Amino acid sequence: MPEVDDRVVIETQIGRPLRAESEVVLRCHLGQPVVVRVPPHLDDGTPFPTLYWLTCPLAITRIGRLEGAGGVKRMEGKAEADPSFRAGLEAAHAAYAAERDALLGAGDVPIPSGGVGGAAEGVKCLHAHYAHAAAGHPNPVGEMVASWIEPLDCLVPCVVGGELNPEWVNRP
Repeated sequence: MPEVDDRVVIETQIGRPLRAESEVVLRCHLGQPVVVRVPPHLDDGTPFPTLYWLTCPLAITRIGRLEGAGGVKRMEGKAEADPSFRAGLEAAHAAYAAERDALLGAGDVPIPSGGVGGAAEGVKCLHAHYAHAAAGHPNPVGEMVASWIEPLDCLVPCVVGGELNPEWVNRP
């Protein structure tokens, strides 16, 4: 079976065309993209604050369930109640913004703003925090999410030949 370009796999995973060239920074045990790094400006020049984007359908589904059950609000509450957790979250936002901003070219305007997922503070999206942590960066929210959704233990690849694999099951 011929190999399929990462772009095709990612577009199939997320169900739409990519809006900018993206680099795979994490693959699952089956070789499929899990997290991509997106440039700070999309192909049309739109500023894009989300540096790390989650593409794995299994992780997206599992995190969506956490968010649907109030996970963002719970992480916000933890950050309010736990100074160490809050400090780690603030450090993650600062590091994320610095890494993204370092990719900007001279004269790139407008400049994307915010930290993880474009949030100025707190927790906006568990998917973005997980993607940041999964890409190898310290992020207390993403690390907690990982403990709840991993392993990403698909038995077959989610995308084969540029199409969703009919044998793949989005396991809870």
